[in-house]
Amino acid sequence: MNQSTKMVAVLGSTGSVGVSALQVIEASAGRLQAVALSAHSQLEQLLLQATKHRPRWVIATDPQAASAFDWSTLPADTELLVGPEALTQVVARDEVELVLAAIVGSAGLESTWAALENKKTVALANKEALVVAGPLITQLAQTQGALLLPVDSEHSAIFQALQAGKPGEVQRLILTASGGPFKDFSADQLQRVTVADALDHPVWEMGPKITVDSATMMNKALEIIEARWLFGLAADQISVTVHPQSVVHSMVEFIDGSVVAQLSPPDMRLPIQYALYYPERVAGVADRLDWSRAFSLDFEPADFDRFPALALGFECARAGGTSGAVLNAANEAAVGAFLAGELHFTEIVPACRSVLQSHSFETEPTLDQLLAVDRWAREEILSWVCP
Repeated sequence: MNQSTKMVAVLGSTGSVGVSALQVIEASAGRLQAVALSAHSQLEQLLLQATKHRPRWVIATDPQAASAFDWSTLPADTELLVGPEALTQVVARDEVELVLAAIVGSAGLESTWAALENKKTVALANKEALVVAGPLITQLAQTQGALLLPVDSEHSAIFQALQAGKPGEVQRLILTASGGPFKDFSADQLQRVTVADALDHPVWEMGPKITVDSATMMNKALEIIEARWLFGLAADQISVTVHPQSVVHSMVEFIDGSVVAQLSPPDMRLPIQYALYYPERVAGVADRLDWSRAFSLDFEPADFDRFPALALGFECARAGGTSGAVLNAANEAAVGAFLAGELHFTEIVPACRSVLQSHSFETEPTLDQLLAVDRWAREEILSWVCP
């Protein structure tokens, strides 16, 4: 084993980010190695990944699915662990240097917390951890001396652009949004949106939950909250612009009027690689811009009337406290109901607003209180679900 090999736990390895991360690891010529892989229910794919990458551990977080699955071809030197508690156990192991947190939703919060608690570098693709518990997560990282690196393309772009100036020189952050498949839809057209329509993103290939979030622009609302805590800026220092080409991944405007942007084709392997190798840049496998041909970059203001989720994002970024946890949980439950045919597309955001407005707000909640309001918000969404 090369002594310079960095040992990476890929939590959520069967999702789109996890798959891209394994491509980066495979291309690393031994500088990166997957020491642990986890999945919830896509166990056939997890087994194939284990066979190829031969990690020290594989974690199946759904005990019922794991007990019914045939693990007989799992490599002999790979240990099978079952249950969500195994995630926190593995990230605490000395063999794990870096944790790629790519579990979708608030389910990834506890393993992210455990990794930071154990002073591990965390490459964070799970934006919900910061949406739910932003102040607690960032304080924990600071207290433990753990490094928190963004993997979302927008936050990675901001992280890179911020290196062009000092913290006190930042005027604002500008998050870019593709606008999703419905950015030009009328209110009447939005009323006719189907699940298949919402899952047909014009640029990115993502899992169903994130793809629906892009269609409602709730993903951008969550990214506003994430940026608020990750970069320690006020909500009023964050803005959103629609950029359909998804080439400019986000920008930083400095107090002298200079705007620094990060550009690349829409390929998640680039921000993943940047986080896994940080602070070093290396040649990689991501697509590159072709400067030998003409292309245009368009920007337009975000339409808060068509996409009211954006207003919720700014409201929660300003309020802090329990608001982010409630919005995130309500949205996860509402999107699940939409995908199951129990809620209409145009009801997702109103349902989230209703739950957010009716919750008992706490200014400085503990982690246990955040987990409690998470459960409460999911139950409240049931009142919106079709019988």
